[in-house]
Amino acid sequence: MDKQTPATKDKVQNIGNSYPLPLEPHEEKHYLQMYASDCERERKIARDTLIERNLRLVAHIVKKFNRPDTEDLISIGTIGLIKGISSFKPDKGTKLATYTSRCIENEIRMFLRSTKKSNGDWSIQDPIGTDREGNSITLEDKLADDACGLFDTVSLKMQVEQLYEAMQQLDERERDIILQRYGLAGGKETTQREIGKTMNISRSYVSRIEKKALDKLQKQLSS
Repeated sequence: MDKQTPATKDKVQNIGNSYPLPLEPHEEKHYLQMYASDCERERKIARDTLIERNLRLVAHIVKKFNRPDTEDLISIGTIGLIKGISSFKPDKGTKLATYTSRCIENEIRMFLRSTKKSNGDWSIQDPIGTDREGNSITLEDKLADDACGLFDTVSLKMQVEQLYEAMQQLDERERDIILQRYGLAGGKETTQREIGKTMNISRSYVSRIEKKALDKLQKQLSS
């Protein structure tokens, strides 16, 4: 862990004091309802407010890392906050603060790992292909794009070998859909509609099978 001077420690302890206070429960509910509206102007106002009034949460999580590069971590954590608010589903029964906390911490941990030199291990941050523009894509990128909080355990603890081992718990159809959807095993990322045509089933049915398979993987990896 990086050593800190007394001045740095004070800075870490004081970050967040300049940010607006969090929303009251009834205010948060109001802005979440606004964010779900069809009006683009209302959605923008709600999104900006939810981000601004949750910046103290970012600062609180950054404090736990106890590092000198607090400003960098605040910036990275804010990216996680934005992702969390953008993908949050109120009807899932999870509190906004709980969900976005996972997204913020996940984003910071990914950033910290990316700054370390590789030790030769094969991890989920290793490139597994490229996108249409030729940019490198990792397994972590593919999983995080679809569910910010779903693969916290994978992104923090598991290596690629363990993910493939967990996939042995899936039945053949579930495994085929996961492999095709995320372009694993050297394949190409495929849409649910394309998979449905290949398997002669509906896109909605592919979606249900994919969700069931992801739930199985999450439980297996969490154990």
